[in-house]
Amino acid sequence: MPPPQALALAKGKGLDLVEISPTAVPPVCRIMDYGKYQYQEQKRAREAKRNQHVVEVKEIKFRPKVDEHDYAFKKNHIARFIEEGDKVKATIFFRGREMAHPEIGHRILMRLIEDLSDVAMPETQPRMEGNQMHTILTAKKGAKAKSVAAPAPRPAEVESKS
Repeated sequence: MPPPQALALAKGKGLDLVEISPTAVPPVCRIMDYGKYQYQEQKRAREAKRNQHVVEVKEIKFRPKVDEHDYAFKKNHIARFIEEGDKVKATIFFRGREMAHPEIGHRILMRLIEDLSDVAMPETQPRMEGNQMHTILTAKKGAKAKSVAAPAPRPAEVESKS
């Protein structure tokens, strides 16, 4: 229908004539309440923003002489961060004479990549920058990030009769 006729029809209903697709031939228009349409779009955008997860890069630092328990503890933290959907930067910090043996740090990072191979993959291979060696680990493709569940409640302690 011609634009003046569509405009008259929209004004008669107390609505607006909104151009939906200006590049189409002929242009596509819709009769609607534009203020209500804008409000609905803003509402959808807010809802989408609330439901999205922002990927953070968490950093875990190691030393070349890391103890086995410390290594396992930090490895578990890395696995948890990855399952939550974040990326992890694993860093080996060298001081003084430790700089003469970067292969120790490389072995630690390669072991970490191998130990976490079921949940993570390296985004970057271990590399030296100054006195630090680092790699970035990210979730494996196809593996969905698990939502953080509340810990299971502990069973009530049983009272003993004496």
